[in-house]
Amino acid sequence: MKVVLLEDIKGSGKKGELINVSDGYARNYLFPRKLAKEANAQAMNELKNAEDAKAYKIKADTDAAKQTAEKIDGKNVKLFAKAGQGGRLFGSVTAKEIAEELKRQYKVDVDKRKIVIEGDIKAFGTYECEVKLYSGISAKLYAVVGEKEN
Repeated sequence: MKVVLLEDIKGSGKKGELINVSDGYARNYLFPRKLAKEANAQAMNELKNAEDAKAYKIKADTDAAKQTAEKIDGKNVKLFAKAGQGGRLFGSVTAKEIAEELKRQYKVDVDKRKIVIEGDIKAFGTYECEVKLYSGISAKLYAVVGEKEN
């Protein structure tokens, strides 16, 4: 009997898969526990629609990530911080501050967890950062840290 799984079942398959199981297994175990439903025309249509929706969402997310990458790739983000003697900052510049400046300067909203900084930013200068927007899509930007005017 062909069934569409409603939950992940160890040894049988993952949620949304169409599998072939014995009639007794389906009637006595899968159906009563609402782990699967019979693969009739309606169930097959729902499965197809769910797969199409998932593919559309992935395509939309990738397109949005590519557009964002084009906007910020190679750009400079200017940050200002207070420092003591020798140009050493009080504290450090974080990914959160870079994300806020990116939003303020370029109107691009990026999650701070997606910004990868090589080492700590604890002095004035230009630092290269990578923004991982989506699987396989990333952009490089430069954080320019300058002295805050009093």
